[in-house]
Amino acid sequence: MARATTLTLVLTSLGFFFLTYNMVTTVVRYRTMSSERSISSNLVGQSIVDPVVEKPRNAPEERKERHPFHVALTATDSPYSKWQSRIMYYWYKKMKHLPGSEMGTFTRILHSGRPDNLMDEIPTFIVDPLPKGLDRGYVVLNRPWAFVQWLEKASIEEEYILMAEPDHIFLNPLPNLSYQDYPAAFPFFYIQPKENENIIRKYFPEENGPVSNIDPIGNSPVIIRKDLLEKIAPTWVNVSVRMKNDNETDITFGWVLEMYAYAVASALHGVQHILRKDFMSQPPWDLETKKKFILHYTYGCDYNMKVNLTAQILCCCCNHFLICSFLACLVVRVFCRKQWLFSAVETFKHNDGRVS
Repeated sequence: MARATTLTLVLTSLGFFFLTYNMVTTVVRYRTMSSERSISSNLVGQSIVDPVVEKPRNAPEERKERHPFHVALTATDSPYSKWQSRIMYYWYKKMKHLPGSEMGTFTRILHSGRPDNLMDEIPTFIVDPLPKGLDRGYVVLNRPWAFVQWLEKASIEEEYILMAEPDHIFLNPLPNLSYQDYPAAFPFFYIQPKENENIIRKYFPEENGPVSNIDPIGNSPVIIRKDLLEKIAPTWVNVSVRMKNDNETDITFGWVLEMYAYAVASALHGVQHILRKDFMSQPPWDLETKKKFILHYTYGCDYNMKVNLTAQILCCCCNHFLICSFLACLVVRVFCRKQWLFSAVETFKHNDGRVS
């Protein structure tokens, strides 16, 4: 019994250590990027897009014609990915036909190479994964390869495509935020091309222009014209594989490597994105959801017994939601899961099931 107790304490301590470390480093990066982005940059040449504004200056405030976009979700056949996909598809159906929405048809691009038990529930297109061993355990590397196959083989009615992920929830009806040759994307504070110029130059030579031409984005969420994505996708695959095979790049970029690869591939094709901070909300950094279009549940969010966000202050009366830290927080969850779930359900009922 004493050995079991000691082991539990050691595992819990290690879990809290890694959580605290990740939280502190992320906060430091976020504050650094926020201060840097508060400084407006000058436009280069006759470009009609300023990277710090939300849309081209000559874009009309309202468009008379609709520009529907295809919602494309890449996923695997793992239980967790299927669970996320079902939730994501549910909220897509809830928002698709509401006023202001330009959401078109939906496809789950399943890159496991075989059918699963959601084929009849979610519109699905099956593609092959990368050859065995090529992703080196980094399953996200299959995403650009999945888009290449889907674009080549599928019949896509819409002119525009939204690249989405399973851990996205639609909060509001989503219009087409792109404008002509300028896709719309969400700016991630941890994608920092300038701060990693020595590495970026391996894939974006000086003759392609300054590193500032690379947007601080990933491939999702992005609304982009189909013909532009058809040009970018093969380059995205090649850059992703090259980055993964380079030890320095792999260690530095880690789990966001594929995001950097898309940003670089887009810049190599001269594609600049409209950066929309209202595109997505990422708790706990973002506390507002009413004016956002997508909720991205990827960071650890801690709640007390009243279902109030506690700004990542862990305690025995808090519940922690983070994919990567589930096991580390198992002890905390055991103490409070019954009381918290009761409070969460009651709050959800009180709000009539609405996301506030």
